[in-house]
Amino acid sequence: MASHYSMVIQWSEGDGAYVVSFPEFPSAHTHGDSYEEAARRGREVLDLIQECYLEARRLLPEPVGFELVMA
Repeated sequence: MASHYSMVIQWSEGDGAYVVSFPEFPSAHTHGDSYEEAARRGREVLDLIQECYLEARRLLPEPVGFELVMA
């Protein structure tokens, strides 16, 4: 499923993994042992979130711009 949502991937010393968060979906998170794994899992989470929203007939939030993600 195509989307233009933001995904932030950061290394977490405490978790010993790359942690992924989604500015448009603040309660969603995932992680990976490598950056590539975290990115893959992040994409899977975004796809699942969008499918759930569509199945529930909920409106998806507007994607935030890069400037807001970096703020």
